[in-house]
Amino acid sequence: MSTRADSQSAPIAVAAIGGTALTRDGHPDTIAEQFRDTDEVCTQFCGLLDDGYRLVVCHGNGPQVGKAILRVEATPQLTQLPLDICVADTEGGMGYMIQQVIGNRLSTTTRRAVTVVTQVLVAPDDPAFSNPTKPVGPFYSEREAEDRRRQLGWNIVADSGRGFRRIVPSPRPREIIELPAIEALLAAGHIPIACGGGGVPVVRDARGLLHGVAAVIDKDRAAALLASQLGASLLLLCTGVPSVFLNFGKASAQPLRRLDAATAARHLAEGQFPPGSMGPKMEAALDFLASGGKEVLITSPEALAEARAGREGTRIVRSL
Repeated sequence: MSTRADSQSAPIAVAAIGGTALTRDGHPDTIAEQFRDTDEVCTQFCGLLDDGYRLVVCHGNGPQVGKAILRVEATPQLTQLPLDICVADTEGGMGYMIQQVIGNRLSTTTRRAVTVVTQVLVAPDDPAFSNPTKPVGPFYSEREAEDRRRQLGWNIVADSGRGFRRIVPSPRPREIIELPAIEALLAAGHIPIACGGGGVPVVRDARGLLHGVAAVIDKDRAAALLASQLGASLLLLCTGVPSVFLNFGKASAQPLRRLDAATAARHLAEGQFPPGSMGPKMEAALDFLASGGKEVLITSPEALAEARAGREGTRIVRSL
């Protein structure tokens, strides 16, 4: 493994991957298979080290949190786990897998990958708390859902005819609490794994103390905030397609290779990037560029090598 990115003056890349890429549909639902999926993704991320970047890895945890909730519900004698603990649990477990596979690839160097269970500050008056929209956990029958609504105070909605699900707020991230620790790891030449699942959402009380809340933070928004606060040059947002498309899913679809922030914002306003699809990634990209970031690359893990070479992916810059 190259050590080109060992210098403290090397540019920083923050790479974010969804939880579905680490627990893929159609693959056996085993830890061994998750390690294989994680290794495939992280092999691609390590190419950024060869490009001379210092690397920070962020990840989603949607499927993993759902399974954590299912495990508790399947064992009635266990105490119900609050959502912030489920996020922290999966952040640690998934971080362990990522740091192990990256660490194995760095085994001939003194560098290490290190998981930081990251708290992310949100505002208690964020509008999301009065308008929960993010589904979490398993599907329930109508009767099961009503029992949980009554006993646990959950917000429940019907989900696409497949049953009923709990929905929780998804507030905007405001501050990365463990930022100094992440900076120290980078300065020492290590690879932090941070803001897993968007980080554990916390609020600060009148005494300045932190408390977890029942919410989830969009991992791309958290990665964009972390990249901004670290002064990163590159924000890599991995998704299920090799490039961003205009008119996605239509006969007139065309890939976007390189565009500036103003053009991306215009396409977003025109509805080209729906909220349940590419919209959150594009919003995170624009947040990062507006705060001083240089470049965003959106591509799939499988296409990352080609995207690094400029033959694939979508690059968004402040101005062309």
